[in-house]
Amino acid sequence: MLIMYSKAISQKDNNVLLDIEVSPNSKKFEVSGFNEWRNSFEIRIKQVPQKGKANKEIIKELSNYFNKEVAIFKGEKSSKKTVIIKNADKDEILAKLI
Repeated sequence: MLIMYSKAISQKDNNVLLDIEVSPNSKKFEVSGFNEWRNSFEIRIKQVPQKGKANKEIIKELSNYFNKEVAIFKGEKSSKKTVIIKNADKDEILAKLI
């Protein structure tokens, strides 16, 4: 089962790269599952994708979720993003997600 997540999460030095797909306009923030066709974790957010509001919510909520510093690594203007979780271990992050 962990093999299916391997394309969406990777260790880079002391950081973890995580592929996500964002759905805006949700009632609450949540990590809602894994899309095996797109090899990404599905994230639902409350904000709309205007003027960076969605990206700010993603960074804030994922930072709280993982209790780590999070930044957008790739895909700032896309619903498909890669976030970087700093000073983290891949297994630790994966355990939180599943």
